Amino acid sequence: MSYPDWRIRGPEISTCNCNWGCPCQFNSVPTHGHCRAGVAMRIDEGFYGDVRLDRLLWSALFAWPGAIHDGDGEALIILDERADDDQQAALLSILSGQSSRPGATVFNVFASTLTRLHDPVRAPIQFEVDEANWKGHFSVPGYIDANALPIANPVTGEAHRARVFLPHGFEYHEAEFVSSRTHAEGPIPLDWNIGHGHIAMIDMTPAGPAN
Repeated sequence: MSYPDWRIRGPEISTCNCNWGCPCQFNSVPTHGHCRAGVAMRIDEGFYGDVRLDRLLWSALFAWPGAIHDGDGEALIILDERADDDQQAALLSILSGQSSRPGATVFNVFASTLTRLHDPVRAPIQFEVDEANWKGHFSVPGYIDANALPIANPVTGEAHRARVFLPHGFEYHEAEFVSSRTHAEGPIPLDWNIGHGHIAMIDMTPAGPAN
């Protein structure tokens, strides 16, 4: 089976309600028995066929009643309000996992675990990332506000750096693990002050991470 030619490259901030490190990254069950997450990405360079996706943003909210692989999850996709109709259709095709080889991308893997997909939203998305200090923030008015910051040493308060390499990962091959604070309203509520987060440079194709 052939898939559309597409690629998106740029920084991603991912936050979830698990403890630092996120057991899901190591094929274990979630810290609190269920998983809730907020994600956003800035596409520095991207295309879907002839449609350019450069500088567009997207965000997504997720919730699963148990471990992700147990399914029965729900998701809300938020698209950059600046995207025209062709760009919106291209982003939805990518983010829904429809344009990926089975199991190759986080979009396709997550899609296989969802039973409810809320209607997508077009909205203004704010996204900032400081790769030198591993901090970041993204927000969508009325939907989500999320912050990523270095994990703090409980004794000294200094930043505790942690980086993970997953050579066969379907989201990234390497990411900086951080702490997250996330609050979301609307169809998928999220609320935690200390949770897992990671910041990664995403380079995704239909066959999975390119680098």
